[in-house]
Amino acid sequence: MTKQLKTVTRTQGNNAALKDGTVRPAGVSFEFEEVPVLVHAFRRMVRGLEFDVCEMAFTTYLAAKAHGKRFTALPVFLVRDFHHRAIKVNTTLGIRDPKDLAGRKVGVNRGYTVTTGVWARGILQQQYGLDLDAVTWVLSGDEHVAEYRPPANVVPAPDGRDLADMLIGGELAAVIGVDVDHPDVEYLIPDAGEAGYEALRTSGHYPINHLVVVKDELLDADPGLAEVVFDAFAEAKNRYVAGLSAIAEPSATDRRYQRVRAVTGADPLPYGIEPNRRAIEQLVDHAVSQHILTERPEAESLFAERTRHLSA
Repeated sequence: MTKQLKTVTRTQGNNAALKDGTVRPAGVSFEFEEVPVLVHAFRRMVRGLEFDVCEMAFTTYLAAKAHGKRFTALPVFLVRDFHHRAIKVNTTLGIRDPKDLAGRKVGVNRGYTVTTGVWARGILQQQYGLDLDAVTWVLSGDEHVAEYRPPANVVPAPDGRDLADMLIGGELAAVIGVDVDHPDVEYLIPDAGEAGYEALRTSGHYPINHLVVVKDELLDADPGLAEVVFDAFAEAKNRYVAGLSAIAEPSATDRRYQRVRAVTGADPLPYGIEPNRRAIEQLVDHAVSQHILTERPEAESLFAERTRHLSA
């Protein structure tokens, strides 16, 4: 009898062949549940282990693993993006350089451990020299991992207040991951859209946002399941990448991956630890530096044993 795996993953180019049944895993079947707001699935998995297989933000996973949550990642990296454009600033406050944010308040969409915020803070620290501990980070929500306690310079927004309104009003100097359309608001980093590709060209900077996790209960019972799930996601991704240049009406995501392939000359969505070691280790370093992790795990320890040698 085929094992049914209750699965959540957002429909996107690199897993479309899984969602429509074109690609089927060997010996198991994905029973897809649609969760319109994907971050709600992350929370449900972290707090209730509601799914067998679940797409998850990478830093949410790091925090969950550090707090003993019973699921383990596969090196299947479903979403990648650049985050220079995530940072917007109130232009009336005299912020001329990212280092000018020291001593100021900066809003962060949702929780402190949100992966976009972690990568954006890492950019401000590594590429622009901002002392992150000198900023007060103001959150609009809480953390998926309820046990996590942020550092003292992380505070909630006042009840009922909106980060966009606080930025426009000058209560916040900048925000991360918040949509704001106002004459006094612009990107903090000049040419923000191109800055990510330039960082890719010059230093290989290519952030990972989402991966896939599987319940430990299932992996303990069948260690080979990790490889089966990896192979299915990899086959779907390879089909997408093979047809990437022929997409008649590419989405913004399609165009980003097309551009990455043009810059690197390589697969824009590599799966596996080794082809992604730089990005994995960089995100772990950011998580330690930003007081999300107290210890630095080795990359291999984060992923199911039977997938550590795989790449696609």
